[in-house]
This record gives sequence, C-alpha cells and structure tokens, in this order.
Amino acid sequence: MIFMVINLSHGYSLLNDWVSELRDEIIQQDRMRFRRNLERIGEVAAYEISKHLPFEEKEIQTPLGSTICKTLKEQPVLATILRAGLPLHQGLLNFFDKADNAFISAYRKHKRDGSFDISLDYVSSPDLENRVVIISDPMLATGSSLVKTIQFLREEGHPREIHIVTAIACTVGIEYVKRSEPNCKIWSGAIDDELTAKGYIVPGLGDAGDLAFGIKVQI
Repeated sequence: MIFMVINLSHGYSLLNDWVSELRDEIIQQDRMRFRRNLERIGEVAAYEISKHLPFEEKEIQTPLGSTICKTLKEQPVLATILRAGLPLHQGLLNFFDKADNAFISAYRKHKRDGSFDISLDYVSSPDLENRVVIISDPMLATGSSLVKTIQFLREEGHPREIHIVTAIACTVGIEYVKRSEPNCKIWSGAIDDELTAKGYIVPGLGDAGDLAFGIKVQI
C-alpha cells in the first residue's frame, strides 16, 4: 500500500460547507450540529474509501428474476480514538454497517511546562490479522497519538491496509505519520499548515472532543 493523502475538500462539494460549520465559533455552540457534521464527513469518507476496497460479484434473486450485483468482499474494521472520534466513527459505521469495531483510549497527558505525553490505557479490538482497518480521529495535529494507536493496534494483528479518516489534518502531523507509518492512506476533510507550540492546529477548529461532548478536566 502506497502512502497517500486525499483532501476531501479539494474542489467543492457539500463537505466544504460542513467543514466551514465545524470551524465557525458561533455554529460550534450547537453541539448536536457539531457532532452531526463530523458524522457526515465520516459518511463521505466511507463512501470514497469503499471505491478502493475489494468486491465480488454475487447472484441476487429478486421477486421477478435474478441479477448479478457487485458487493463488498470483506468487512473492514472500524477503529476510533476515544472520545473525540466517536461522531466520525458513527458516520463510517452508518455506511459500513456490518463492520467489526475497535476502540482505543488515547489522550494527551499534559505536563506543567506545557508539553505532553500520549497515554494509552485501553483497547477493545477484534483480530486484525490481514484485515482492512479504518481509523478515525477528527484532528490529526502532531500525529503522535495516531502513530501510538496504530502501534498499539498491531498487538492485535497485522492489518493488510490502514486508512486514516480525519476532519482536519496538519501537514506537520501528516509528515510524522508518513515517516512512522508509510503504508497507509489519509482521508481528510481539510488540511491546514500551522501547528502551535502546544500542538494545536491553526486555524483548525479548537478541541473537537470538548466541542462535541463538553469541556473536560485537564489531566
């Protein structure tokens, strides 16, 4: 699998409108709409990824006869990083509705000097050996949590393909993922170029987890 980055907002589609609403600090106050926009981006990404997955021809019997249809050959594994990834994951699951699922707890453990480590405490996953894995995380900033998540998941098997779905990605994080995991594809709703010293994307949209589910206590 060759490393690729697909910017889903290249050109124009309705996805551009949803990204603009995710970024808008006024519209962000509506948590339900924020979650729904992430979900819709996940649905678009699922549709686009499905074009690259293996299919098979299957004879289908209708009330009036039979026909040959193309169907998905195997179900992917949908993995997400808690908690922020849940709405994006739901969008993927709306389309890959028979998929297996994996959940990973990964978060930034902040230090007093403003730096942070990535803490991984929990994973629930099926066997990933030779599977297609689609990992969702709304913000690809430094790429550290995503790379650690992939390494964590490899303990459950060796995926044949890894797809990463994100709402906003930063070029810095993309390069880090490329160096660490060169055999994957990144599907992003938009791509920004700037990263702050504290690891936040600019202009980005803020903290996706807080905007979707409420402000958390920093640990």
